[in-house]
Amino acid sequence: MEAFSGFSMYSYNLRPHHHHILEPDVHIDELTPEQLQQQAEQLEQRYTAFAEQGLKLDLTRGKPCTEQVALSNALDGILQGDFTDTDGTDVRNYGGLTGIASARELFSDVLDVGLEQTLVGGNSSLSLMYLVMEYAMNSGLAGAPWRDQGAVKFLCPVPGYDRHFALTEYLGIEMVNVPMLNTGPDMDQVEAMVSADASIKGIWCVPRFSNPTGCVYASDTVERIARLGQMTPDFLVMWDNAYAVHTLREGAEILAPIARYCEQHGTENNVVQFGSTSKVTFAGAGVAFLASGDSNIGKLSSHIGYSTIGPDKVNQLRHVRLLQDRDGLEAHMRQHAAIIQPRFKAVLDALEAGLAGTGMGEWTTPGGGYFISFESRDGLATEIVKLASDIGVKLTPAGATYPYNKDPKDSNIRLAPTFPSLEDVEATADAFVLCVKLASVRQKIAKG
Repeated sequence: MEAFSGFSMYSYNLRPHHHHILEPDVHIDELTPEQLQQQAEQLEQRYTAFAEQGLKLDLTRGKPCTEQVALSNALDGILQGDFTDTDGTDVRNYGGLTGIASARELFSDVLDVGLEQTLVGGNSSLSLMYLVMEYAMNSGLAGAPWRDQGAVKFLCPVPGYDRHFALTEYLGIEMVNVPMLNTGPDMDQVEAMVSADASIKGIWCVPRFSNPTGCVYASDTVERIARLGQMTPDFLVMWDNAYAVHTLREGAEILAPIARYCEQHGTENNVVQFGSTSKVTFAGAGVAFLASGDSNIGKLSSHIGYSTIGPDKVNQLRHVRLLQDRDGLEAHMRQHAAIIQPRFKAVLDALEAGLAGTGMGEWTTPGGGYFISFESRDGLATEIVKLASDIGVKLTPAGATYPYNKDPKDSNIRLAPTFPSLEDVEATADAFVLCVKLASVRQKIAKG
């Protein structure tokens, strides 16, 4: 990862300016023991001052803020008594296991697949992921049930999404780390592992604006992932395209459509794509959807039929009326970007102003998504998170972005700037930079 250097310096009223404390471009490894001790004393004073403020700040989870969810307030009452879908279906009644036609059309466009390859469900994409993983384990999706084949392993690009890891661990599947590069998972390593170990049955992917690094998978990476089903017939790619439309700026990098590669290589049923409107409309009352090959859609819709007679089709229709089509969706997301861009900028500016050139951390500069990934000096993430917590600043727990909550280097911290107010984000960013500096200087002094 490269340290961010794209925005100009920016000051905030809440930021105490102590530019004599380890200026940017002064590398920590170049300081003498006397200078380090001086820095430590000054940082301790600032830390005490922060503690006395009684802060209560939270950057733990990537939730949309109140202004964002308010963009979709028109969902309330939008149907105005008209409950008929485009094909004449009365959405108030039973049925429609795969979702209503207009919703399938809209969200198939998002995933760049055909309508018949799309299933639209309730509000949670995570529940659809659980459905797919549980079905593959106990019933068999692209082959025999995994539970009948002995030990099962799953590849997990790291740093990655903690809920993916929790789900996988809950099902008793062993997780195997794979390094995340700027282009996506290290495919040389992925292919070597899959070819050498038949017990590896799948891989988790967040392909556009990955959680938490923000990278967009390169087209070559996408095609190589689409071919993995040729190596292991029952291999499953869990393609969680959660941030498919969540750009932060114009001209953000586009993701190559994996479905087209799957069609070329005959692996349509080895890949299941997921998406939702959880960070598009109402986070707790959105619409989730998946796409896969015809065989998988048939199996999964039949399986769903044992637990429900149909999804909430009224809510699906509400979303179609609000978003209308792909152009309407993108216009809606530009409003989201305008709200959260300043929050990302506040964090990135603080990192640049306080840490650039110091050797105390590196961070990503995402073109979209909900996170900034920070890498501290090895062995410091846990200490930084604790220091922040002790002065009232909650961060995502260290290790959360790795399977079993075990970051081998104890260096990755996921920053989520969307939910708090801009003022709170600014204050949190200042506190975070201070904690990084204090932990780094303390470690350097201890090592001598």
